Amino acid sequence: MPLHRPRRNRKSAAIRDLCRETTLSAADLVYPLFVHADGVDTALESLPGQTRWSLDGLVTEARRAWDLGVRAVVLFPKIEDALKTSDGREVRNGDGLIPEALRRLRAACPDLCLITDVALDPYSSDGHDGIVAPDGRILNDETVAVLCEQALTQARAGADVIAPSDMMDGRVGAIRAALDGEGFSEVSILSYTAKYASAFYGPFRGALDSAPKAGDKRTYQMDPGNCREALRELELDEAEGADMVMVKPAGPYLDIVRDVREATNLPVAAYQVSGEYLALHAAAQSGWLDLEAAALESLVGIRRAGADLIFTYFAPAAAGWLAR
Repeated sequence: MPLHRPRRNRKSAAIRDLCRETTLSAADLVYPLFVHADGVDTALESLPGQTRWSLDGLVTEARRAWDLGVRAVVLFPKIEDALKTSDGREVRNGDGLIPEALRRLRAACPDLCLITDVALDPYSSDGHDGIVAPDGRILNDETVAVLCEQALTQARAGADVIAPSDMMDGRVGAIRAALDGEGFSEVSILSYTAKYASAFYGPFRGALDSAPKAGDKRTYQMDPGNCREALRELELDEAEGADMVMVKPAGPYLDIVRDVREATNLPVAAYQVSGEYLALHAAAQSGWLDLEAAALESLVGIRRAGADLIFTYFAPAAAGWLAR
């Protein structure tokens, strides 16, 4: 007979709870929210259960998430085509969509953590995260200057956390200096440190109509085959003053989440992106998966790999499931 019986620690729910190494709670989740200037809430075909919210709908949905225990949201704008330009100048508009959304959310839900995306692609007529030169190159330093203005516009409107997702070199340090220079030293920076040029972003780009009009994003987003490069990006972001760091996507890059977790004492975020979310929904709709069980298992796996916080479209649903 065996002397060691690990099953003894699995024999009841109470014992399993006591011995659980990795836990998941609503407070670990960040809810991505899409917003547009239209007065109508529009269901997103590419993301079942997700909506492109009007400003009023956005406030109602954020309150619902808060009541379920979700304490943070991140905002992504669908910008009207008429406002898109090659230099993304709409990011400077203090009366624009995201500043107005921030002000409304702050008034309605004062303690909600408001995270904003910093990148030009929703505002760009070219659909890239940076300014495109005539020869097709993405201009790094010129883009960083605009990103600093975008970050300041969002900070003035009440953002708690600025999250640059553009992958331009040096933008964390430049944004930190810009924020500090205008007295926003308390505003955090969550850097998309290892954002890969992934095939899993398609449904998101459809939701915002932000796909590149020409070329792709491989000259600034990371090669999916690279691991050590993520640690180099991490070193640079730490040195430039990042408060938190991000790995995106999450599921196909759990090894990167683990490597980043082991290399830093900063909080580590991971983004369960639109393609991951849609894949689980599609499998569940086909009857091959139990959506609740599979979604929660995927989120626990991301936490187990080392993520302190998870950006996920499942946030309010997962919070409800966890509360049972």
